[in-house]
Parts: sequence; C-alpha cells; structure tokens
Amino acid sequence: MEKNNKFCSFKDHGETNAIIYCCECKVYMCNKCEIFHSKLLQNHKTYSLDKDISEIFTGFCKEENHFNKLVFFCKNHNQLCCAECIVNIEKKEFGKHKNCKLCLIEDIKDEKKNKLKDNIKVLEEISNSLKDSINDLKNIFEKINEDKEELKTNIQKLFTKIRNELNNRETFYWSW
Repeated sequence: MEKNNKFCSFKDHGETNAIIYCCECKVYMCNKCEIFHSKLLQNHKTYSLDKDISEIFTGFCKEENHFNKLVFFCKNHNQLCCAECIVNIEKKEFGKHKNCKLCLIEDIKDEKKNKLKDNIKVLEEISNSLKDSINDLKNIFEKINEDKEELKTNIQKLFTKIRNELNNRETFYWSW
C-alpha cells in the first residue's frame, strides 16, 4: 500500500494532508473540509485515503462481486454503474439499478459537462455580485465614517459657538 501524499484541494489549507477524496466533487479534503462536506453533501461517494487510492480510479464497478467496467449512468442515483447493476435478476448483489432511468456514460458526459459549465457561470456571477456588494458596503462604511467626522466637527463648532455666546452674555451681565 502506498502512503497518501495528497494534499487538501482547498488552497487556503496549504499542504494539509488530505484524508478523503470525493468522487462527485473530484476534490481531496482535509479533516476540516470533510466535516463541512459530509454535512452539506451527505449523498456524495467519498473514499478514505488511508488505503491505496489508485483503486478509486480503475473504471470498474465498486459494487461487491461486480467486476465489470462502468458503462452506464443511473440518473435516479446520479452514479455510474455496470451491466450487473442493471441486470434484471432477483439476486442480492445484482440489479440495484434495474428500475432506474439509465443511459450510456458517453450520452451523459456532455450533459454533465454543460451542467458543470452552467454551474460555474452561476458561481462566477454570484462571486461577482458578492464582490460588488462588498465594494458597496465598503463605500457605505467610508461614507458613514466621513459623515461621522463631519458631524463631530459640526458638534464641536456648535459647542464652541454656544460656549462663546455664554461667555459673551456672562461678560455682558458682569459688566453692569
């Protein structure tokens, strides 16, 4: 068994060792990332990296007693499957996807790519919107600070004016 030399895919975690690989997200995760991922995306298929990770990428079905290449995509379960997964046989380890909506991997590949591209565009738009909102908030904060300073100056001027007026009255009354 090879030692795991994979690092977390999240760039802010630097060279933190990955402990999990998510097949759906195609990312390696450290302990911190895995905690959030498992809460948010509970149905994703993950592999612990404490074993030889090369077996994850074989292209063969991971179901018990299935030794076939992955050829089909199950739309109901959003996962790849082999011929034994869809065969219509009443046996425990066969036919898990026999009643599901299936297609060939090649047929779904472009659809998934396009969906991923669409999701990336949406995320970029959200990111840009967040950047704009952050800039707007910064401008509002700066304006508030400017207004605060102007208000302080006006209060000081008013206080000085009131103090001067009181001093003038006091001088006037004492001069009688």
